[in-house]
Amino acid sequence: MKNENYKQIMRFSFVMIILIILFLALCVMNINTGSVHISTKEILKILFAGPNNTEVDLGNIKIYYNIIWKIRLPRLLGAALLGGALSVSGLLLQTFFRNPIAGPFVLGISSGAKMIVGFVMLILFQYMKSISSLTLVTASFVGSLISMGLVLIFAKKVKNMSVLLIVGIMIGYICSAITNFCITFADELDIANLTNWSLGSFSGMSWSNLKIAAVIIIISFIGSMLISKPISAYQLNEEYARSMGINIKLLRCLLILISSILSATVTAFAGPISFVGIAVPHISKLIVNSSKPIITIPTTFLSGMVFCLLCDLIARTVFAPVELSLSTVTAIFGAPIVISLLVKKQRKI
Repeated sequence: MKNENYKQIMRFSFVMIILIILFLALCVMNINTGSVHISTKEILKILFAGPNNTEVDLGNIKIYYNIIWKIRLPRLLGAALLGGALSVSGLLLQTFFRNPIAGPFVLGISSGAKMIVGFVMLILFQYMKSISSLTLVTASFVGSLISMGLVLIFAKKVKNMSVLLIVGIMIGYICSAITNFCITFADELDIANLTNWSLGSFSGMSWSNLKIAAVIIIISFIGSMLISKPISAYQLNEEYARSMGINIKLLRCLLILISSILSATVTAFAGPISFVGIAVPHISKLIVNSSKPIITIPTTFLSGMVFCLLCDLIARTVFAPVELSLSTVTAIFGAPIVISLLVKKQRKI
C-alpha cells in the first residue's frame, strides 16, 4: 500500500512539473507570438521594467511595452485562470452527477449565464457606455443558478443520467433561443457587442477584470480543495459518505455553488466556452492515473490553464490577422474526447 502511494505521489509530482514547464513555455509563446513579433531580449527588458516604470529608457520599444503590459499579459493570465476555473467546474459537476459527460456547457449552465448576461448588456447599454465586471459576474452567476436549478428539478424526476444530459442540452437550447429572440429587437451596436462576446474570447481581459476574476477563482479553488476529502468519500458511495459523518446535502450544495461560481466567472469575462469543462478533467485523470480529488483538482486546474493557453494561441495565430472563435478551437480538441467517452460508456451498457 505504501509502495502504491509512493508511486502515485511520484507520478503526480512528475505530471505537475511537466505541466508547469508547458505552462511557462506557452506563456513565453503567447507573449512573443502575434501580429507584432517581439524578441526574447526585448520581452525580458520590458518585463523587468515593470508595468508603470517611467524611469527606464525603453527607446524604440515603447510600443512593445504597451502591447505586452496592456494586451498580451492580461490576456494570457486571463486565459490561464479562466481555463483552470472552467476545468475544475466541469470536474465538480461530473462528480455531482456521477457522469463523465457532465459539464457547464452540456448542462446548459453556460447558456443560462449567457442569457442573463445578454439581458443585462442589452438593457444597461441603453443607459451607460460600459458595464462593471462585478455586474457581469453577478448576472452570469444568476443565470448559472437558474439553469442549474432547472436541471436539478428534472434530476429528481429523471433517474437516467443520459436522459438528464439531454434535458440539460434542451435547457441550453431554450436559453440560447431566448437570447437570440432578444437580440432580434436590439440595436446594431448592442448586437455586435453581444455577438462578439458570445463567440468566446479572452481578448477582452484587462488588469481590472483580471483582479476580480483572480480573487473569485482563487477563493473558489481553495474551497474545492477544502472539500476534497468529503468529495472522495462521496465518490465511493453516498451511504459510505454518511457513515463518515459527511452532510450529503451540504456537500451537494457546495459542489453546485462552487462549480456555478467558477463557470459564471468564465462566462462573464470570456463568454461561453465549449468542451473544456468536459475534456480537461478526463485528460487530467488519465495522466495522473487517479480519481482522488486531492490529486485531480490541482491537476485539472493546471491542465485547464495549459489547454486554454494553447487553444488561445492557436485561435490568435493560425489565420492571423483573423482571430478564430475560442470555442471553435476547443471543440476541435474537445469533441473527439467527448465522442470517445460516449462510445466507451455505450460499450459498458
